[in-house]
Amino acid sequence: MTYSPANTIWVLLGAALVFFMQAGFAMCEAGFTRAKNTGNILMKNLMDFCIGTPLYWLFGYGIMFGTGSALFGWIDPFIMGDYSHILPAGVPLWAYAIFQTVFCATSATIVSGAMAERTKFSAYCIYSAAISLFIYPVSGHWIWGGGWLADLGFHDFAGSTAVHMVGGVCALIGAKILGPRIGKYGKDGKPKAILGHNLSIAALGVFILWFCWFGFNGASTVGMDSDDLITSAGMVFFNTNLAAALATLVTMLFTWLRYGKPDVSMTFNASLAGLVGITAGCDAVNPFGAAVIGICCGFAVVLSVEFFDKVARIDDPVGAISVHGVCGALGTILTGFFATGISTMKGVFYGGGLKFLGIQLLGVASTIAWTAAVITLVFVLIKKAIGLRADAADETMGLDRSEHGLVTAYSGFSVLPDGSLAETEAVPVSVSADAKPAPRKAKEKSPDEHVYTRVQIICRPASLESLKNAMNTIGITGMTVTNVMGYGMQKGKPEYYRGTPVEVTLLPKVQVDIVVSKVPVRQVIDTACSVLHTGHIGDGKIFVQDVENVIRVRTGEEGYDALQSDE
Repeated sequence: MTYSPANTIWVLLGAALVFFMQAGFAMCEAGFTRAKNTGNILMKNLMDFCIGTPLYWLFGYGIMFGTGSALFGWIDPFIMGDYSHILPAGVPLWAYAIFQTVFCATSATIVSGAMAERTKFSAYCIYSAAISLFIYPVSGHWIWGGGWLADLGFHDFAGSTAVHMVGGVCALIGAKILGPRIGKYGKDGKPKAILGHNLSIAALGVFILWFCWFGFNGASTVGMDSDDLITSAGMVFFNTNLAAALATLVTMLFTWLRYGKPDVSMTFNASLAGLVGITAGCDAVNPFGAAVIGICCGFAVVLSVEFFDKVARIDDPVGAISVHGVCGALGTILTGFFATGISTMKGVFYGGGLKFLGIQLLGVASTIAWTAAVITLVFVLIKKAIGLRADAADETMGLDRSEHGLVTAYSGFSVLPDGSLAETEAVPVSVSADAKPAPRKAKEKSPDEHVYTRVQIICRPASLESLKNAMNTIGITGMTVTNVMGYGMQKGKPEYYRGTPVEVTLLPKVQVDIVVSKVPVRQVIDTACSVLHTGHIGDGKIFVQDVENVIRVRTGEEGYDALQSDE
């Protein structure tokens, strides 16, 4: 066989980009969940790739691409057989093998997000292995390995069904068997929003995935050594980007109208939904078809997330079921409408009739049936053998600590009871017996001596910097600032997170404590009011209290002297 440098490099570049999608998935899942489970989620995304790689080498590749039958390839440990029948022109075996390995890992990693924050790590490793070992390879053989769906003409160019829907179906079954997270549903059955702890990380994960998707879809042409392949790759890139952009725009506008404000995390999901949806037909549709697929996925992901959250009551922290399962199936089916006949059968809207659409529907249905049946058996066996779900106490504490002995994945931060983060500062302290200052006896106050007053200011976090500057201007030399939660007479303000009302009776506030003696208390109060006042609910409150005495620990100074700068 004569190898093509251009085709080989193109396939290897695609493999590298698809591998880097693991980082994107890890960041998305970590950002959409609580801080106390971050280490556990990162570990899972690392291990599903590391578990899947040797298993796919041992058996998965042979099952998927062997010529055994229309239903099953062959058992070929270590990829020792002849695969010349399936190799793309000019691409060596091991280049194509690594390209397919990273696709397999992508399917396995989708499941972790839907089952996040309550799954035993040992159970995760087992079912991740099952997906890579035989669930993904068997359906992959049907679609890409010369199996019965390929013979019928089923078209799934880069894996809307073969990769994403398989992962989404596994996620759906797993999340249903596992049950919702503690506190997700109230006694009335209504869902409660459990906010992700870091949307910045989630956003970066989305951008990484979008970037890598050009390799996921684009490199699936498996060649760049002819004019036809170059033209096809350009169309694939354009369609991939267009569908994702339009899905994102649609979801932003749809959630804006539906919830009163554009939902951030749902819009992130929409970008991935558009990418998943176009993956099946990115080579077979024109830009108009890609646009329609993106628009449909933009609506579908919102309605699907709401359905599983509110109606089916299946807790999916990251929306993996909707993004990968629902939009994967939807994109594959829509290819049956919009395929132009460039590289496959024509769709309904291009004179192809209903035959191709019927094949697409059959392929989706049969893949769902296979995946659902086998993964259900796997989950049931795991549940009976070692247990699938973490103990309630471990779930409440966080899987980072219970599963991995990791106090927190964020050095310099502590995890609060609700799973969110609070910044801490570790200061090295050296204590010796003779370092303690001699205490000074507090003097009895006479009418003309100083009075110490504590001014406690509760305000919005955004107002803190202006308040600090104003206090420095009038001579305040010290203050204590604390991040707190609270509410006033208005009981907070209703908001939505991923379509679920957020109980925001406790709003984030900043508490600033100042003890004054030299600076007039009235001046401190008036200055604070002038800085914080906007006329809107939530400006804050100021409390004034008498202080009996003040002691500077370092020097032992008390009273007025302890409040003054010692420069």
